[in-house]
Amino acid sequence: MAVPAVGSRVVIRYRLPPGSEPPLSDVVGHLLEAGPTLTVRTKTGDVVVVPADDVMVLRELPPATVRTADIRKLEHAAAMAWPGVEHRWVDGWFLRAAGGHTHRGNSAVPLGFDATASALPQITKWYSERGLTPWLSIPDRLFRLADAQPHLETVVMATELGAAGEHDPAVQLAAAPDDDWLLLYERDVPVEVLTSVVDGEAVFATVAGAAVARAAVTTTLDDGRWLGISALRVAEAARRRGHARRLCAALLSWGAQLGASHAYVQVLSDNMAGRKLFESMGFTEHHRSRYMRGDAVQL
Repeated sequence: MAVPAVGSRVVIRYRLPPGSEPPLSDVVGHLLEAGPTLTVRTKTGDVVVVPADDVMVLRELPPATVRTADIRKLEHAAAMAWPGVEHRWVDGWFLRAAGGHTHRGNSAVPLGFDATASALPQITKWYSERGLTPWLSIPDRLFRLADAQPHLETVVMATELGAAGEHDPAVQLAAAPDDDWLLLYERDVPVEVLTSVVDGEAVFATVAGAAVARAAVTTTLDDGRWLGISALRVAEAARRRGHARRLCAALLSWGAQLGASHAYVQVLSDNMAGRKLFESMGFTEHHRSRYMRGDAVQL
């Protein structure tokens, strides 16, 4: 029996223990683990473990439709995971400033139900006072600016988390990036930008001399906890040796230990290598987001 990839949405019909009435049961959800047992998380969050020998029917289902509420939930967690060093709420928009370091840390995202275009003059003024471009981060369905030119489309991918795995001794975790981490990261982003989170916790992972990554666990609008992986870099001489996968696996395990139920990544749409990596780890496209200049919008 062919087993779909981890992360797929599946339906399983399986035998219950002898004497059970009825003798069979069904479970629908996302496949978290596959092997001697199949582990499935249902849409209500329950985790069901089915011995592979008891499976009668196993079928992959198309991805469930992503609700606008779920996009807002993920985007809230992501904004709190990368809030810049200064942030402010303006009429449903979450404004972030980080001295110009990264688009993500210097953009406004419409997280509130009350976010409208009427706030754009205030947003533009706030960024102009800091000598920054008033970038808007516009996720699918949360806001629409038909007359603005999109920039840097991002694919937001997500997966459900299983149980925490064993610690990989090759991966070192720390609460802040050290000099070796910063050297491997190869980007001029201040430590205070990298370590900043709102209502959450960040961690920095290193495979010595080879690769680094950052992760943060933050809360959603309904007080859930999501893990976000970012700043993944592998030294050129160390590529194609599994270091990126090793780092991500360690960070997913760390997030599960902190009570995160889901994980997400934000990958530029033209980064096919990155997208394939995360697809192989069970991530699927959740939605997309684009940057636009707030001062280019005609009100």
